[in-house]
Amino acid sequence: MKNANANLMKEINLNNVRQVMKRMETATKPQLAALTKLSVVTVNSLVKELQDRGEMVEDEIVPSNGGRPALTYRYNFDYSLALVLYMREKEGQEQITASVVNLEDRVLFKEELVMPVFERQGFYEVMERLLEAYPSIKVIGMGIPGQAVNGIVTVTGHRELTGYRMIEEIESQFGLPVVVENDMNAAISGYCAKQAADEESCTVGIYFPAQYPPGMGIYLDGKIMRGKQGMAGEISFLPTAMLDWHGKLAPEVFLAGACRIIQSVNAVLAPDKVVIYQDRVGATVWESAWKAFLRQTPMAANPEVVQLDTFQEDFEAGMRWLTLKALEPSLLELR
Repeated sequence: MKNANANLMKEINLNNVRQVMKRMETATKPQLAALTKLSVVTVNSLVKELQDRGEMVEDEIVPSNGGRPALTYRYNFDYSLALVLYMREKEGQEQITASVVNLEDRVLFKEELVMPVFERQGFYEVMERLLEAYPSIKVIGMGIPGQAVNGIVTVTGHRELTGYRMIEEIESQFGLPVVVENDMNAAISGYCAKQAADEESCTVGIYFPAQYPPGMGIYLDGKIMRGKQGMAGEISFLPTAMLDWHGKLAPEVFLAGACRIIQSVNAVLAPDKVVIYQDRVGATVWESAWKAFLRQTPMAANPEVVQLDTFQEDFEAGMRWLTLKALEPSLLELR
């Protein structure tokens, strides 16, 4: 038990130094001791271990206020990499974007591939090629237009994904942990991360894709609200959302349906902000329709409603953020 506690404390201290180095990028041992509130002796030992692992490297010698010059250390953000893939429909075909990112969220490689129909073998070949090219990849993130329950893709408008045991198959194929997230949860996570959203606020994102039912992500108290089996946000099942989303909706039908969906969401969650992603109608038309709806339909609290055309950008940013988080050791794991 004593050894277990000592090992736990060592790992906690290592993570403390690691987080400070990620924030500072470069630091001397005395600086690390001051910032971590650990002794210089302890920091010496931890720095050596992180060096041996390849997480930290010697950088340069700098003057030290009249004393001996000090050696600075630099954090190696390429020590662990993440392979992040996102799927979306584009002009009737499946577009897969594959990125390799480092711990600094810097994109080292990115490519887009188009498949007429999603095909697993071709998908795995893309991953295998990038894993061979970047052997430091330690986690795979998958952003999908749907929801996985117990590792199985269930709710999705993409027939080829239905029933796909995505996590199980990819982990078995490549021996790496896999993070799967639906597109809307990832997008609103990316938006809130970029905005440095107040962790006590509630931000809702609603996506109205061109030929598929809408989806919603709920960012509350600094994290995604998932609900039972991850089904929070499946707003296409709302009675007010029962439209033929796969067909071409007349603008007035779409606007009426979208406004009623926001009304329903607002009545239940009373979010601070609602982010709308849609390109079915122009921004001016949307804003006019929403203002007219508010005049006719009073609500207990009116959220700030913003319309954006950055869905793909936020989706990608969110998937990178969520996948890189999987590389961060948690206190629970350290125990």
